[in-house]
Amino acid sequence: MVMPADIAEDLARLRHERDQYDRVYNDALTVLDGAIQRLREMPLPPPTYDESQIGTLNERWELLPLKPSESRGWLRRLRSYIWGTVAPVFDRHQAFNAALVDHVNRNAAMHRETAASIAGTLAVVRDHMARAIEFQSKLILYAQQITPYVDTKDRYVAGLPNSLAAGISALSDELQKRWESMVARERRYEAQVNEVRTTLSVMQRAVATVKRELEQRGPGATVSAGSSSSEAVSPSARGSLDSYKYVGFEDQFRGSPQEIRERMAVYVPDFTGLRDVLDVGCGRGEFLDLLREQGIPARGVDINDEMAAICRSRGLDASSGDALGYLLAQPDGSLGGLFAAQVVEHLEPDYLMRLLETAYHKLRPGSKIVLETINPACWYAFFSSYIRDVTHVRPLHPDTLRYLLVASGFQRVELRYSAPYPDELKLQPLRTAQPATSGDPAPDQPLPEAVAVFNDNVTKLNSLLFTYLDYAVIGERL
Repeated sequence: MVMPADIAEDLARLRHERDQYDRVYNDALTVLDGAIQRLREMPLPPPTYDESQIGTLNERWELLPLKPSESRGWLRRLRSYIWGTVAPVFDRHQAFNAALVDHVNRNAAMHRETAASIAGTLAVVRDHMARAIEFQSKLILYAQQITPYVDTKDRYVAGLPNSLAAGISALSDELQKRWESMVARERRYEAQVNEVRTTLSVMQRAVATVKRELEQRGPGATVSAGSSSSEAVSPSARGSLDSYKYVGFEDQFRGSPQEIRERMAVYVPDFTGLRDVLDVGCGRGEFLDLLREQGIPARGVDINDEMAAICRSRGLDASSGDALGYLLAQPDGSLGGLFAAQVVEHLEPDYLMRLLETAYHKLRPGSKIVLETINPACWYAFFSSYIRDVTHVRPLHPDTLRYLLVASGFQRVELRYSAPYPDELKLQPLRTAQPATSGDPAPDQPLPEAVAVFNDNVTKLNSLLFTYLDYAVIGERL
């Protein structure tokens, strides 16, 4: 199976992107794993504040209580004199001791609180780092599980359409079976209906033919009881009675009158400005209708009595009889044009050449002859249209019929093809897909040489099997 170029290119691009981002993801995961912190050695809290001498300082910061005693006499006066001399010095020194001891007492409490705060902070930091390292370890484990998680999700999501597709496929198979059964039943019914329609159409034609025969034989014509119907009807009358069958065949296989009008309309411009045009094998009168609408005087002749009767019933000038005999009865140069559609294939070769020779003499200078027939060079037309009609005698290749017109004296002979076979129904060539990357073709892509040979054979077969279904040879009487 050849994969289309756009799909193969998209798959290659997606595969390249997936591999690229897989590498990026794995590299990022490796970097993340290497960035996980390790618990480091934390510093010890500072030693506690030395308070061993604080008690002593609080006890000994005061100097001797240097106050004058209550002694009397000269000793009292001596002490007062000495105290008055040294008291200011001792007062300042004792004030310093008091401030220093107060400062030491205050900073001891602050140092105790600072040491406790540092110890608590170090504990919190150690706990926070331990938790951060634990989080990083769990984060790397989580990152490692993302890929399997996404893969399983993708497989599950991909499995849903497969399951759904399986269910739809089973339902589709069941519907297809039911549809095929209905189509087969419908075709059987349609075939039965078509058979009934064909039978009714033939019966209607037969009744109309019998009615005309009886009218032509007179109002008192009857069939005697002692004679069979085959004895009561003349051979010519029996041929007339059987002609209705071919009318039914034309109705069913050649096409409706409207379809025939559309096909023959392309030939009306060839007879513009002419008069006394003869339609050989006028059939149901479609071309005579077209000429009458354009104001071109024309008449028709058909060997089938029923066909000619149908034309006359619609007010057209048509007679029944042999085409060659009809032409031989016309004066030379009396016809302004001759048209024959799907007629020449019914004629024997000798009869056809005599007909063309006679037509050349019966046409006046400046007139045209148009002969349309099935194109046997198109095999589909030959096997589908030509051999279906039992009244066909010999297929005529376009080159053959063109030669016969030239040999009969006609000039400016041209071939005109019509009814092309639909292109969508012809054999289709292979479409080569571009490889996903420049270089060698994709492994599943056929070799270009094989594709070229196959497509060349398809073209040749189409030129033989499916071309134009009909063609016409057009000549002038100069």
